[in-house]
Amino acid sequence: MKKIAFIGYGAMARTVQNYLPDTVQLGWVVVMEHSREALQQELGTGVQVVSHIQDIAGSPELVLEMAGQEGLKAHVFDVLQRGWNLAVISVGAFADSQFEQAVRQTATQNDAQVFVLPGAIAGVDGLAAARTMGLDTVVYQGRKRPASWKGSHAETLVDLDALTEATVFFKGTAREAARLFPANANVAATIALAGVGMDATQVELIADPAMSRNQHLIRAEGGFGEMQIEMQGVSLADNPKTSTLAALSVVRACQQVGDALVI
Repeated sequence: MKKIAFIGYGAMARTVQNYLPDTVQLGWVVVMEHSREALQQELGTGVQVVSHIQDIAGSPELVLEMAGQEGLKAHVFDVLQRGWNLAVISVGAFADSQFEQAVRQTATQNDAQVFVLPGAIAGVDGLAAARTMGLDTVVYQGRKRPASWKGSHAETLVDLDALTEATVFFKGTAREAARLFPANANVAATIALAGVGMDATQVELIADPAMSRNQHLIRAEGGFGEMQIEMQGVSLADNPKTSTLAALSVVRACQQVGDALVI
């Protein structure tokens, strides 16, 4: 039985735990101090709940981060300094180039790896493979209903309540998008890391009253040919801001821990 650790225990982590394969067991959870005691009672003695990585008793086969950018930054270096592999869902944090470099350096020094999970999108493997021969352009287009953009920088760019048709309210680089729209940064950042980088990846964000789901569209051209990947995601019932596929991408990482044939 392979044992893993979670950083964070919100709606995504609960979904992931529900879908863990029989060959993998949750052994540790890292949460804020004020949540620790109640969560320990909920999970029972089979799972150690801590607030600091150094308090983990044992060595996880894999640590999975589902705590947001601040949670990642709070714990990533403690994980890597112990030589533990880390799977990351809050990929938008890597829009900070200094942070990205520090993570790479720490992982290398401690013979650890950081796995960037695809999250809410598909096709990252193909994009990363195509990069080998050279990519000319990579464009990510994110389309949501206006209400889904409320509470973000979009409110300063367009009157979301007055829209009657699809409206592009942002065009820029993945790095700019991650800085201005941190809650929506993970997809753009993942595509950028897999492809041509934060400053060469073009991002378009759209508010569309006709949408009922969040749509992700990736267009890429290069020596390999052309690709266009489109998908419409359903949110988690317990957290409308989180994609169901993002949670399932974490489940897939857990499946790979215990599977002899990795796809």
